[in-house]
Amino acid sequence: MKKEAKAKEEMQKKLSVLDPKFKAKIEKLFESMTEYMSIIYDLAISDEKTGLHNSKFFESVFEMEFEKAKRGQSNLCLFIIDLDFFKKINDTYGHVKGDEILRIIGSVLKKHIRKSDVAARFGGEEFIILLPETNLEKAKRLAQRLKNLVANNKILKRYRVTFSGGLAQYKKGDAKKSLKDRADKALYQAKNSGRNKTIAIK
Repeated sequence: MKKEAKAKEEMQKKLSVLDPKFKAKIEKLFESMTEYMSIIYDLAISDEKTGLHNSKFFESVFEMEFEKAKRGQSNLCLFIIDLDFFKKINDTYGHVKGDEILRIIGSVLKKHIRKSDVAARFGGEEFIILLPETNLEKAKRLAQRLKNLVANNKILKRYRVTFSGGLAQYKKGDAKKSLKDRADKALYQAKNSGRNKTIAIK
């Protein structure tokens, strides 16, 4: 941020010696460039079907939050979600309807997690949520709240959309892979024991 402010200050100094009309044109050009760069950045970190973050952005934030947890600065939980029988929905109602359901799921997740949380789409119907500064009990409450929101959404209810979820909390000695593997293991336990539930592994 300091570097950006300094660069902006230097640019203003250079522009101050220009003809006022020319200066205004240059400033307008820079404003439009900044706007376009912001749009390009948003596109680069987003999943086009759901409006959530993409896996590449998720991994970069995961790296930072994992290091904080590793240093003992905060709790960290990982929540992996997989929509139940989504292939059947696509086969029965078509991919256009399937894409609409993905968009609604994305909207529900985005609206009901904290600003500090990061939700991303990982592949077809799988989603992953990073929960910084969150212990397993709080993560379980969030999982239940999301489950209820999906169950009570008018459109999702019509197509009987449910999800299975796997939760895991960082513990001393974890690597990113081991934390992910535990959340993934919990997800498959949920799927193999009837679906439409969340299982947590410490």
